[in-house]
Amino acid sequence: MMRDTTLLGRLYGPKGWTGFGIAALVLFVLFPLANLVVPEGNPFHVSDYTVTLIGKMLCYAMVAVALDLVWGFGGILSLGHGLFFALGGYALGMYLMRQIGADGQYKVDMPDFMVFLDWKEFPWHWALSDSFVAQALLVVLVPGLLAFLFGYFAFRSRIKGVYFSIITQALTYAAMLLFFRNETGFGGNNGFTDFKRIFGIPIATPETRMALFVASGVALLGSMLLVRWLVTSRYGKVLTAIRDAESRVMFCGYDPLWYKLFAWTVSAVLAGIAGALYVPQVGIINPSEMSPANSIEMVIWVAVGGRGTIVGPVLGAFLVNGAKSVFTVWLPEYWLYVLGLLFVLVTLFMPEGVVGLAKRLRGRGRKASNPAAPVHTAPVAARKAEREAMATTERAVERPA
Repeated sequence: MMRDTTLLGRLYGPKGWTGFGIAALVLFVLFPLANLVVPEGNPFHVSDYTVTLIGKMLCYAMVAVALDLVWGFGGILSLGHGLFFALGGYALGMYLMRQIGADGQYKVDMPDFMVFLDWKEFPWHWALSDSFVAQALLVVLVPGLLAFLFGYFAFRSRIKGVYFSIITQALTYAAMLLFFRNETGFGGNNGFTDFKRIFGIPIATPETRMALFVASGVALLGSMLLVRWLVTSRYGKVLTAIRDAESRVMFCGYDPLWYKLFAWTVSAVLAGIAGALYVPQVGIINPSEMSPANSIEMVIWVAVGGRGTIVGPVLGAFLVNGAKSVFTVWLPEYWLYVLGLLFVLVTLFMPEGVVGLAKRLRGRGRKASNPAAPVHTAPVAARKAEREAMATTERAVERPA
């Protein structure tokens, strides 16, 4: 059977592209029609609340895909992606605060928290905050530059494993404490809220909410294609080889620093874009988004769905946040216990996540339907898998002539 070597064929097979088509149909056709065209009271109507809730989950799923790039394919466990997510949100939030204009509580063309603190002029880092283009650039540049600088020194020092995870968590916590301070010019404890317009258009209208929903869907599908393109390229093969045998890759003449740094920076940028799309939909951004607990929860999304699968983290983000929406309404005091129990159960009984469990069940179903098919014994299968993995690693890290 000939393998499709075109770009589209390399990214996904027919089933994969069919799934993408179905997702696009639901996100870009069915949801807008059900929310904007189908009247309220009709059983097929989708409420504004549901649109906002699903839109928020789309942003979370994008962060999960970004984290899967570094953890699932690069073996870099980050407990600091909540920081990149929040930085992107703050960058766009500054523009949204300027869009309020004189419609705030004090009727002054400055954010209310600045008037309350008796500030007479904008801080230097607010100089371009009235320009969407400038703030959109900051959404990309701020998380990307921070990740590049931090990652360069960390990876150059060969910090990895649990030590790297602890340092990223410490970085996130330090940033959270910094943003809590009023003098930083980011709203202190309350952060940014009470947004009224974006591009001069009221932000609370159903049409604007749906536009943000569609933008989040486009960003999610685009990030999935980007990550898939990276991991199926030669770069992705080397990155995966670094995850499995970094020392061996170094002996073959490759410097893991730049491979890991590129994935780390791209992942931070994707998380920042997700944060920027998240803020106008939920209507608030504050330092609590940087809490270490949020970053740990992002790791749980990836673990539940199945790391190294791209689609698994998306499923994990929807499953965990869907459960959170239910538990925080009915049993809010037990949600953290449920989340911790979920992580333990997944670690013990579903190490490959929901996607891995589905694959195992499908394999058992095929075996049951075809009992006459030859079955490898466990030792033989293990040796075969080891030989295939070694061959793949050698092909990935083979120095070009």
